[in-house]
Amino acid sequence: MRPPSASQTNAVKFFRYHLTQLPNNVDEFDAKKTLQEEIDRYIREQIEMAGEAISIAVRNKISDGDNILTYGCSSLIERILRDAWSAGLKFRTVVVGNRVQTSATQMLRRLVAHGLPCTYVDITALGFVMNKINKVILGAGGLLVNGSVLGAAGTAQVALAAREQNVPVLVACETHKFSQRVQTDAFVYNEIGDPDDLIDKSDENSPLKDWRSNPNLTPLNLTYDVTPPSLVTAVVTELAILPCTSAPVVLRFKLSEYGV
Repeated sequence: MRPPSASQTNAVKFFRYHLTQLPNNVDEFDAKKTLQEEIDRYIREQIEMAGEAISIAVRNKISDGDNILTYGCSSLIERILRDAWSAGLKFRTVVVGNRVQTSATQMLRRLVAHGLPCTYVDITALGFVMNKINKVILGAGGLLVNGSVLGAAGTAQVALAAREQNVPVLVACETHKFSQRVQTDAFVYNEIGDPDDLIDKSDENSPLKDWRSNPNLTPLNLTYDVTPPSLVTAVVTELAILPCTSAPVVLRFKLSEYGV
């Protein structure tokens, strides 16, 4: 069972809020129709229109000849890069992945299929390519109320390498992914992946090959990590380009408007 993400939690809160706003004597058919309309509006405004607004905002930050680095696979980042390329901007994309998670190769296939010039590097080569990068654009699983970014494991390492080279880091995150939870590290609350993904099955001499037979050994495959706000230049939302520390303001705004 996967723990609910910030976007799922906010969607449920939104639904519950509008459920409580229905009159007590409302007909069942009318109640379902009203709720379906609210759900469709939420999807249209909070996901589709928000993605379009973020894509336009990031596109304005991309210049011809830029080298853009991204990590892992994010449908929003894919849309941003594809829209920017279709708008006539000429840039190169560096997709960073790792051996454990194969999502970056999916991102690479999608971008190449759209005609974008791409380079794929393993996260171990991050320091080698970072000095040639103009901007880092990252996706996010959520933005916590303390300004930390919850992203795929490895996101914090990418942001740290970018900060060391003074490369701006933009995190694209819709406001429906903002969370009232506070986390300072990735160990207090995380999703555990398959431990066998950490094992190099091509290496017959791997010391982890028979780890199940050792009761004192358990490989820990964390799915997410937490990037501190000091490593992020700005968060691009459908409202505006904001510093990470503006997360509480956005959450108060959504609380008053949508009851989430």
